[in-house]
Amino acid sequence: MSAGLLDLYDVKLQKLRQRGRQRELSRDIGSDFTSNDYLGLASSPRMRAAVIAALERGVPVGAGGSRLLRGNHAEHEMLEEEAAAFFGCERMLYFGGGYAANLAILSTLPQRGDLIVHDALVHASAHDGIGAGRAAAVSVVHNDAAAVEDAIRSWRRSGGKGVPWIVAESLYSMDGDRAPLGDLVEIADRNEGFLYIDEAHGTGVHGKGGRGYAADLEGRDNVIVLHTCGKALGAAGALVGASRTICDYLVNRARAFIYATAPSPLQAAGVREALAILADEPQRRETLHNLVAFANSQFAERLGLAGTGTQILPVIIGENGRTMLVAERMRASGFDIRAIRPPTVPAGTARLRITITTNVDRPTIAAMVDRLAELLTTEAS
Repeated sequence: MSAGLLDLYDVKLQKLRQRGRQRELSRDIGSDFTSNDYLGLASSPRMRAAVIAALERGVPVGAGGSRLLRGNHAEHEMLEEEAAAFFGCERMLYFGGGYAANLAILSTLPQRGDLIVHDALVHASAHDGIGAGRAAAVSVVHNDAAAVEDAIRSWRRSGGKGVPWIVAESLYSMDGDRAPLGDLVEIADRNEGFLYIDEAHGTGVHGKGGRGYAADLEGRDNVIVLHTCGKALGAAGALVGASRTICDYLVNRARAFIYATAPSPLQAAGVREALAILADEPQRRETLHNLVAFANSQFAERLGLAGTGTQILPVIIGENGRTMLVAERMRASGFDIRAIRPPTVPAGTARLRITITTNVDRPTIAAMVDRLAELLTTEAS
């Protein structure tokens, strides 16, 4: 085989390096300020014991096929039933991950002639789902409910006769700010449309009993909610809550569900235990919220940043190289913080994405902020 076949990719990688955008895999080092394991469930003794118990009672590691073939396991069905009761919706479907769920929902449910109005900062998986579907789509200014309604009205005036779909995250993963869900559901109601809410970073942490910011909206016919299981729930996969009709339609038409090997039944058992922990151990959320409040106050006092009021605290630096340098020095100092660069975030907004979890304590947060303040004002300036 000619080495020339690889030249194109070498050139593209070189260009990424020159722009400070090449990505590399790296192991976890130091105190956790980068994971989404907000409640510390991923390595908790109770989760470990639940998975061991599932293995001992014969739950297989792999599903062996798609859900529509032999891969549909009792653990999947028990999880879906328990999760529907926990989150307060008619039915739930368990997907292999949030990416697959977003791809399935947004490429399958909106039909030709419909309009998808999505926040400019929705996750890349939502963009891919929208791009794979047949509905028209328009992006609107971040967290601007008026812009959402304006887009729908403009579409109607130009002859749009289908169903409008509003797509938002409840808590944005790179900015740490909340969506105006109350306003968005009212817009969906007024315009006889659907509201699709990605609760990836709200599930387990916020809302009644950790049910997310959409807890009061879930169960409505025109609201569909995604709860990922690999963040605060400490496992893997994603749960989509909707009406029975919507879920049945996805089982029949969503290619990302039909043609994928089913998620591990063992992971389903883990998610079941995570939901039980949310119900049994509310002190985990209380501990996290106290740490979040402390971290936000430290950002204001030591960095002069307002904070977000949530567990996601971005520090926007701007230039790719400097952002990478600060992240590297923070990791060398024992604080695992990663740099987020375009195209994941808009050009010119490269940042440190700092997350607060119960894997750290107040003294560690204070030490992290002190070191970050030092770097931002001295050698990294």
